[in-house]
Amino acid sequence: LAEAAQQMDSEPSSGLSLVSVISLLACSSQVFVAAVLTCMYGRQSSTEDRWILMWLFYDVIIHLTLEGAFVYMSLVGTVETSEGPLAELWKEYGAADRRWLISDPTIVSTEILTVVLDSLLALLLIHAVLKDKYYRHFLQVALCVCELYGGWMTFCPEWLHLWLYLVFFNGLWVLVPGLLLVQSWCSLRKLHELRPDHHATAKRK
Repeated sequence: LAEAAQQMDSEPSSGLSLVSVISLLACSSQVFVAAVLTCMYGRQSSTEDRWILMWLFYDVIIHLTLEGAFVYMSLVGTVETSEGPLAELWKEYGAADRRWLISDPTIVSTEILTVVLDSLLALLLIHAVLKDKYYRHFLQVALCVCELYGGWMTFCPEWLHLWLYLVFFNGLWVLVPGLLLVQSWCSLRKLHELRPDHHATAKRK
């Protein structure tokens, strides 16, 4: 009986671990911060743009805090040998894909681009949305393509923690960029239809 009890204690729990719960709470607090920033800076924006701004603020926060910590740990060592709350979070994530634990060159290279390039593009896009800049949709398309590429590079190998890590976390970075690409497509089509030469061509037809 003692041996059976010991084996049961050593077996992994099928429910969420404490680290998973803390991770979800941390992500919730980051969503709250993004919402506050949106209320502060996006008061004059349309409802559609406020949702986009909230996503962009959240995107930057995630890239700089969580993924930035991963890049640092991977460059000075590995997640597997690191200690601290963020290391424990990434160890939990690494249960779905061991590449995140051992400083896999492909993963680290992709994450460096994500932290540096995607964060910069998102910040510039926030400015473009708030100031209604002409290059807004150029940045939006570029950011979405980068996010979709990064999602693809990390999406496929993760099968163990299917719903929490694969579908939910990575799925957000597929769904939202896809929606933003549709929004850019519609906006660019409207701009094209407003061109004077477009109306002249339509009348000749």
